[in-house]
Amino acid sequence: MTQPIPHSSNQVLASLAAGDLDTLMPYLRFDDLPQGRVLSEAGGTIDRIYFPHAGLVSIVVVLATGEMIEAAMVGREGVVGGLAALDGISIGTAIVQIAGSASVVDVKHVRQLVEQSPGFRTTLIKHEQVLLAQSQQSAACNSTHKLGARVSRWLLRCRDMVGADDLHLTHEFIAETLGVRRTSVSIVANTLQQAGLIKYKRGHIRLLDLEGLRDSACECYGTVKALSDRLIGPPRSP
Repeated sequence: MTQPIPHSSNQVLASLAAGDLDTLMPYLRFDDLPQGRVLSEAGGTIDRIYFPHAGLVSIVVVLATGEMIEAAMVGREGVVGGLAALDGISIGTAIVQIAGSASVVDVKHVRQLVEQSPGFRTTLIKHEQVLLAQSQQSAACNSTHKLGARVSRWLLRCRDMVGADDLHLTHEFIAETLGVRRTSVSIVANTLQQAGLIKYKRGHIRLLDLEGLRDSACECYGTVKALSDRLIGPPRSP
């Protein structure tokens, strides 16, 4: 039996006009997103567009050495690969950071809806603007702010995307994403735990004090969140 599409748990699908959603629904299919799955590669052709319901997808820059640096992230509020429907190509590599699920549709069907619906086209453009803002802010943040503030900012952004205080993440993965050493992330995580802001064990981090994390985060968290809320609205409850 075909699994029903829980479209309302993705903010983009839930915001569509009834006619636009009716046009897209026959082509949507449900897909699990295991951690580490690559959804698209930089410079490659995007064949499918993903509307996440749960989990987290990172847009990363992969260097010649194999190192990855995160430029932006997408959760249940957004769309992965939307640029392809606007006749663009994948600029970064999209990789599943926290396992989840998504509604998936072939690009050609989304492109047809973009041509028919100015409202849907505007929605996709706004989401791409949010990704660009994240990328620009991350570049400034990584070169300017201390690691402790960056980790707090990153955890808060993950929490906004996932909609939960429990995050299935390892120190290794956080370090790789932020482009720093694992030992450095472990030191920061221990400091945050000692301060009562988080609790962690291998592969799992629980956020205990959101207000405290906001106080310890750099300005970049508030800057990106304010722009995202203005363009596409705050993430809805899961």
